[in-house]
Amino acid sequence: MTHSNIDLIWVIFCSALVLLMQAGFCCIESGSVRKKNSVNVSIKNFTDFCLSGIIFWLFGFGIMFGTTQNG
Repeated sequence: MTHSNIDLIWVIFCSALVLLMQAGFCCIESGSVRKKNSVNVSIKNFTDFCLSGIIFWLFGFGIMFGTTQNG
């Protein structure tokens, strides 16, 4: 099963939206805590994004673009 370029463009576009969403969450959460805790919130959001990316790379990409019909 081959994938067209539009599939890859869609995945990249959605990834960019998720990246912007993470930045928005960081801004909202940093604004709702004390000044001394804003760095901790930023680190938590960055860690969440990294772990999500790794889990997607391990499992989600194979399900979406696997060699069989079911991934």
